[in-house]
Amino acid sequence: MEQRRTRPRQHGPNRGAPRGPLPPQARRRPATAERRPAAGRSRPAPAAAPARLPAPRLTGLGCGLFCMAVMVLLGLLDGLLLGASLTAYGVLFLPVAALTALWVRGGDLPTAPVVVPIGFAVGLPVVADDGGGGFLGAVMGLVTALSTQAGWLYGGTLIAGVIAVVRRVRLVRRRRRA
Repeated sequence: MEQRRTRPRQHGPNRGAPRGPLPPQARRRPATAERRPAAGRSRPAPAAAPARLPAPRLTGLGCGLFCMAVMVLLGLLDGLLLGASLTAYGVLFLPVAALTALWVRGGDLPTAPVVVPIGFAVGLPVVADDGGGGFLGAVMGLVTALSTQAGWLYGGTLIAGVIAVVRRVRLVRRRRRA
């Protein structure tokens, strides 16, 4: 007995069919046509590329884990070297927010401004004053630190948001041109 299709056929090329000409780096040359320098000639050395910063592409989850881990480490360093200065922690948060927004994948760009404040809050208990009173004192110190350092928190979130929006606009324009 023949089964009926549950989905209508899609118009357009088949999935296995090539969509157009391949880019030059994807084309194969025949094995017999290898280019070798003529006798006595040597290939010129390739020009050295300028040093660039690494550009990893993190998923939304990886972006959040990166931001949280770096903020905890910076909080620990701040506590050891600077005596738990909340201002120094806030200043160090700004480049972490920018890197988080720069290193997230194009499809996960909306997650950058969301995970950045979470990363700030995760690292903050390391440098916040515990209030000297156990769990409730630690919660009170965290709330106080969040309220007094809100400017740094908003600033880092704004940086991540602006970078994410600019990257998204450039990505959309590049796709429209192609």
